[in-house]
Amino acid sequence: MNDVRFPEPVTLEFPTASRKVASSFEALECLDQQWPEWARGRSWRAAERACRDALDGWRSARDAHRAFLKAASRASLVPSAVRAPHKSRPLRPVDGLRPEMSFSGWQ
Repeated sequence: MNDVRFPEPVTLEFPTASRKVASSFEALECLDQQWPEWARGRSWRAAERACRDALDGWRSARDAHRAFLKAASRASLVPSAVRAPHKSRPLRPVDGLRPEMSFSGWQ
């Protein structure tokens, strides 16, 4: 199993110190040893899985980096300027909110 380097390192700001994470192995170590207990939810599990999969050759370094950055953002461990971009859903019309008016019956 070879370590998989991230496209760019992620700098985390913990209450006591900062840490630069540059690979999937370092990310797994950080997720296991330094991650706050309250932030070990869905994004933490997804980051752990993505980093393990990258080490096993099942996923790319970019996928692992993206998942780790998302988990770090959710845990408020990265500066706000570096946070993972939020995917906004496109707005779609909802039937029934603005009924179409027919003017043929109006006089």
